[in-house]
Amino acid sequence: MSKAIVKTTFEATKTLRPIYTGGSTALDSSGRILLSCVSEDANIVDLETGDQLASLEGDGEIITSLAITPSASHAVVCSRSMTMRIYELSPFDFDDKSTQVIEAKPIRTLKPHTSPVVTTAIDHTGTLLATGAADGSIKVHDIRGGFVTHTFNDRGVISALCFFEVSAADNDKSSTKKSKKKAPRDDDEDMEDADPTVGFRLASGSEEGRVRVFDLHKKKAVASLDSHVSLVRSLSFSATENALLSASRDKTVIIYDARTYKQRRIIPVLESVEAASFVADSGICVIGGEHGKLRAFDINRGSEITQEQEGGEDFETIIAIQYSPGLPFAMTVHADQTIRIHSLETLMDYKPGFTLKPLTITRRISGNDDEIIDCAFVGPDRSMLALATNTESIRIVSVAPSEDRPSAHGDDFFGADVAYLDGHEDIIIAMDVDWSGHWLVTAGKDNTARLFRLDPKNSSYSCFATLTGHAESLGAIAFPRSPPPVGSSAYNDPANHPPAFLVTGSQDKTIKRWDLGKLGPLNDDKPHTPKAVYTRKAHEKDINSIDIDSTSTLFASASQDRTVKIFDAEEGSAIGILRGHKRGVWGVRFCPKNTPVINTEAGTSTNKGVIATGSGDKTVKIWNLVDYSCLLTLESHSNSVLKVIWLPPPQVSKQNSEDDEDEEAAASKQNVQTRPLVASAGADGLVKLWNVWTGEVECTIDNHTDRVWALASPYPSGFRSDAKPTSSKLNTTPYALVSGSADATVTCWTDTTSATYTAAVNANSERVEQDQQLQNYIRAGAYREAITLALQLNHPGRLLSLFTTAIDAADDPARPEEERQCAADSLTGNPSIDEVLQSLDATNLRTLLLRLRDWNTNARTSLVSQRILYALFRSYPASTFVELATQSVRGKNGRAAAGLKDILQALATYTERHYKRVEELTDDSYLVEWVLGEMDGGVGLGGLMSLDQNGADGEGEKDVIMMEA
Repeated sequence: MSKAIVKTTFEATKTLRPIYTGGSTALDSSGRILLSCVSEDANIVDLETGDQLASLEGDGEIITSLAITPSASHAVVCSRSMTMRIYELSPFDFDDKSTQVIEAKPIRTLKPHTSPVVTTAIDHTGTLLATGAADGSIKVHDIRGGFVTHTFNDRGVISALCFFEVSAADNDKSSTKKSKKKAPRDDDEDMEDADPTVGFRLASGSEEGRVRVFDLHKKKAVASLDSHVSLVRSLSFSATENALLSASRDKTVIIYDARTYKQRRIIPVLESVEAASFVADSGICVIGGEHGKLRAFDINRGSEITQEQEGGEDFETIIAIQYSPGLPFAMTVHADQTIRIHSLETLMDYKPGFTLKPLTITRRISGNDDEIIDCAFVGPDRSMLALATNTESIRIVSVAPSEDRPSAHGDDFFGADVAYLDGHEDIIIAMDVDWSGHWLVTAGKDNTARLFRLDPKNSSYSCFATLTGHAESLGAIAFPRSPPPVGSSAYNDPANHPPAFLVTGSQDKTIKRWDLGKLGPLNDDKPHTPKAVYTRKAHEKDINSIDIDSTSTLFASASQDRTVKIFDAEEGSAIGILRGHKRGVWGVRFCPKNTPVINTEAGTSTNKGVIATGSGDKTVKIWNLVDYSCLLTLESHSNSVLKVIWLPPPQVSKQNSEDDEDEEAAASKQNVQTRPLVASAGADGLVKLWNVWTGEVECTIDNHTDRVWALASPYPSGFRSDAKPTSSKLNTTPYALVSGSADATVTCWTDTTSATYTAAVNANSERVEQDQQLQNYIRAGAYREAITLALQLNHPGRLLSLFTTAIDAADDPARPEEERQCAADSLTGNPSIDEVLQSLDATNLRTLLLRLRDWNTNARTSLVSQRILYALFRSYPASTFVELATQSVRGKNGRAAAGLKDILQALATYTERHYKRVEELTDDSYLVEWVLGEMDGGVGLGGLMSLDQNGADGEGEKDVIMMEA
């Protein structure tokens, strides 16, 4: 068996990206497809699973308005550049898991107004699109036809639009006066009945507080309502109530009768309203504004039917409500770029005069996580990920299905929000998780640390303790990494037994130890407030990272003062200092227990192990814990190293090993790394995996565009055997590593080393077999099979040899007359080669043309190239090459391969050069023939003949003279 040497490989399996970064949103009638803004682009997202279905590339300007048809057949994107792009969307089957994408085809780009479009609306049939601009103009477009059907004008910025349709009876009543003045003719009535715009209305709201209603059939305004004194933010229509609703920042909602356009009721809501919508088939509307709470009102009574809610912060302001008739929920969009799903079930049971509890929030979706500062796998089966996202809360999301976590709201899909851990009053900087996954500790800029108890089985995520005492913000925190003794109560029931202790580090340059093991259950759900066991001044500058070793007897602190200090965990006394970094140290991590000895030129580690550090000087260093000397300096990052962790050895396939061999022996035979790796995250946006026994980079993984702050593994101890969860199931998380970056993305990486190795071994074995088969074909003279296989294997040298041998054999004058005659009738001189060339598929034909291009550049191999090229052009019509030219081909590295046009151009260039060379040779041959002809009958040759004859005569005369003598 041929060996294949394969380095460690990781693949980005899942990525958590922003789905909404502020601006306009739109939802289809099914409530599944969300169209949202992500910077200057628009994304189409499956709201239920969070999957990105399509991305609509922007034009470099901010998007001002979005719209999607109820059936999700078309999407409209308007930007500040005053352009409007209309896309046709392919049908999407939510049940078909094989094709979870939508194809968005741009069908037209327009400039409908002389100023940017501010708001858009699409009617319930999905055929008409209304756009309102900052210059006060309103246009109605036919979406499929692409033409303007109506143009209206108003004063001020158009801030809201709404299509609605009145009944035929109401339409007749509204035109009674006009019909009395002039009776319509019969043919006019027929035309009016046939016009689909009869009864269609368009309502508009402006920044001046005015609401106008336009009749699309008559193409004119039929009502102008000046009731608001501030910007109109939302319009909605109820067919059941036959009412039009307008909501304004003047803290009022006004209900108009859709027949007479008179005010039916003014509802004071006591907050600046940003969005409002009728709930279908009821006299209830939902309203949201600056308080950030969704409220429900009875429009007939003018009273709020939901209980009073305490107003939220400014960043919780509701900026939009998305609702379609028939949906069991309403979606609110908030200023902090979060999306919340509110259940409307309680409104179905509403009885006039009663109040209801606030609408239940069934889901909370983070549209944009901003910077990912830290992350950690949590839960007993590590199926969740805790994220510190530059806010005061910890967001816990699902990364894998779990039997220990109920999924009542369908939160098993990747990236689903499971819980939010609140309590900090400022940004959270660091976090750590214990061995069991039930306990999470966070450190924030509010000078406190908080200990959270996570119980996914009971959906309980509560603050267990608050740690106060530091004078400045906390930047580092750590739990012991080793589990308690097997069989102990803490081991058997970790959810009710917090870790024994933890250590914190702060900008006040001190470290503190906190004992947690003796904390009892919560009283009245009030968090514990333990006191620090000791406080030690550790460094001269900020402390960036802390780690506790596998025996829980030592801990290390890394600081901006360019040093790392080793402390005795029990007493808090410094027992060693690591000096050598030229800039601040950002990360520190002890090696896993039972780590093999490291031998370097600088020294050898012992059973005490080693420690890894990452610094702003762009290096990772490995230190000996015996004499605190640097064993190894790893240099490859182009910017600061922000975090380091140890990873378990790559998974090794044992398919080629004996049953009685252990993993290390099998891996040694297979040349695959089996020792722990060091992973480092850098400000260059890269994550590197190091083999500290060789000092080489095993692999570099790249899926970020900004500095990588966060790095986590589901095995915090560094070995899989040391991190068994407490549930009956083993760790089901398919990811070996997760990275979080300042670009607001989280990438989950899967270890593909075993698969890569297996694929390499199989490919190597298959290639050896095919090479042997090719040799057999060559020896047997089976040109057809040999050429086909050589093309598939991409062997240019052997392919050239085959063609050369076959063509030379065909031109051999010693061949029998019958074979020579058969060769003369062939395009290449060999019928077998002709047959192969005439039956090539598109891939092999393109490969052969590429080889002919290369051979044609050399005069020695150009004869073969020209012969084969002649046969190809005689065997295939021109349309075949035209089709090949239109196909885009990618190479193994993902880059675009040479196009057929370029290949043919190169062939033509060198062919012309060869033709000129042959012409010159032919001209030279004529000159040689003329010279030889002149020599044969000319002066020179004739003189030679005379000399020969004279010489002969002279010799005869000499003989005669001699005889006379």
